[in-house]
Amino acid sequence: MKEEHKIVYTEHIRLRMKLRGIPNALPKQIWTEAKERYYDQATKHYVAVMNCEVKKRVREFVLSYDENDDEIRLITVHPIKLLQKLSRIKTGRWKKI
Repeated sequence: MKEEHKIVYTEHIRLRMKLRGIPNALPKQIWTEAKERYYDQATKHYVAVMNCEVKKRVREFVLSYDENDDEIRLITVHPIKLLQKLSRIKTGRWKKI
């Protein structure tokens, strides 16, 4: 992670985290540590995918974000099933970056 980036949690991601019981630090951790990254052709956002433990359960989570020279805007975070992820890759909706 580049230190000059300012990480901004949007109101949308804050609401989704609250509704889904996702810890505050998780989106930043996903952005920082994720090895799998894509560009979502449908939403025009970047996507980071990573296995995370939430509520004593390990699941794969997707973080949608926008990135510019000095700011990372975290848009939403949610769990994703393997078949959903594979489908988005196979159809070309997600392009590897």
